[in-house]
Amino acid sequence: MSIQNKPFLASIPSVDRLLQRSDAGALIVRFGRSAVTDAIRGVLSKMRSPPGNAPTSNAADETAIMDRVAARLVEESQPSLRPVFNLTGTVLHTSFGRAALPVEAIEAVTLAARGASNLEYNLRDGERGDRDNHFEQQLCRLTGAEAATVVNNNAAAVLLVLNTLALRKEVPVSRGELIEIGGLFRLPDIMARAGCRLREVGTTNRTHLHDFEQAIGPKTGLVMKAHSSNYSIKGYTAAVAEPELARLCRDRSVPFVVDLGSGTLIDLRRLGLPHEPTPMEALKNGADIVTFSGDKLLGGPQAGIIVGRAALVAKIKRNPLKRALRVDKMTIAALSAVLRLYFDPDRLVERVPTLRWLARRVEAIRSCAERLCPLVAEPLDGIASVQVITCDSQIGSGALPAQRIASAGLAIKPMSTGRGSGTALKRLTSAFRNLPVPVIGRIEDGALVLDLRCLEDADETAFVARLANLALSASPAK
Repeated sequence: MSIQNKPFLASIPSVDRLLQRSDAGALIVRFGRSAVTDAIRGVLSKMRSPPGNAPTSNAADETAIMDRVAARLVEESQPSLRPVFNLTGTVLHTSFGRAALPVEAIEAVTLAARGASNLEYNLRDGERGDRDNHFEQQLCRLTGAEAATVVNNNAAAVLLVLNTLALRKEVPVSRGELIEIGGLFRLPDIMARAGCRLREVGTTNRTHLHDFEQAIGPKTGLVMKAHSSNYSIKGYTAAVAEPELARLCRDRSVPFVVDLGSGTLIDLRRLGLPHEPTPMEALKNGADIVTFSGDKLLGGPQAGIIVGRAALVAKIKRNPLKRALRVDKMTIAALSAVLRLYFDPDRLVERVPTLRWLARRVEAIRSCAERLCPLVAEPLDGIASVQVITCDSQIGSGALPAQRIASAGLAIKPMSTGRGSGTALKRLTSAFRNLPVPVIGRIEDGALVLDLRCLEDADETAFVARLANLALSASPAK
């Protein structure tokens, strides 16, 4: 400790002294005594630890100390999970929570979370009920299945089905369908954890019916077909059609399971997109069990949906793992509310955010970009240029990976060129990321691109209101 710091250290007030101040009292009312005490101790500790907090004078300013305490408390009180503007151009972005819930689902979740509900209580008979009753009839009516159940995500649905129907048995799967999705989820690994033995059939690009005929035997638990939702194999290819595989499985008395991954309950051609297989089609083609997600193309909460033959679904529900993987009351409330919207197909697209964003016309997005361009450019004057561009969005979360959707947005390019341009671009993206509601775009051709597909007209005002501090944090002086 240097000699010149001794007077300053001696002037640092005690924790008790600071707690007696009126501004500390106001903080205690807001944050609680324990939190304020800990914050004061933290600030004083930093003041006593040079050189990062070297004093500007020989006396500690109590008001300045309490300002730092207040700032610390505000920062610590912020929730870790925060809303962001997803302007990456990936509609169903895994890092940003995938599907946004419809208003009806949000209201249902709020109602369920507020107090007691008949989650597992039969109001008609006054006896214990089954939480699946809140959505099973809806799913059966929409998909044509005999029965349905739901777990916490589609990976769990696949795990539960395999563990129930093929424990210690073989599961033939085409080599071209041994998928890996985000987070290192690999179908072979899931099979191993489910207690099954993978039986690879065919080749990467071509699999025939006789490959499955040779693979099915006394040790076969089920045959699985996995939708390659996040990649495509083109060229010299062959795959066994679902009706053919279903007939073979029926002849051999083996369950036929189809995993659709993202799943959708409508024909995406209504939105101008290529066709994506639906659970209804898989069941009509002869699948005994179909699994798919609730939080992707369906537009609901995170969930893994299992539909199919009643006897098999009943067996799946009896598996002890079902309780470990079950969904809570808020997920059930949200899912049931979203499923209800599907019974009104004429208004479905406008009411489900995911479908609304996917169907949004490029002309409307470009108009939004033209309105926002001068408003974004103003605080960045002299720091970056902003221009309206045409760009491409994608669905995300493994749905139609090769499909791009025409969109529009803003390209924000730093004024700095040459060796300093990379640093300037990082500073720019950080400035947007550190706004009160973070704005996340993508880096493309030396610019920060904000794809505006997911920024609707109603959100524009909120977006613009948060640009006030942009210039300060984006400036090289910062």
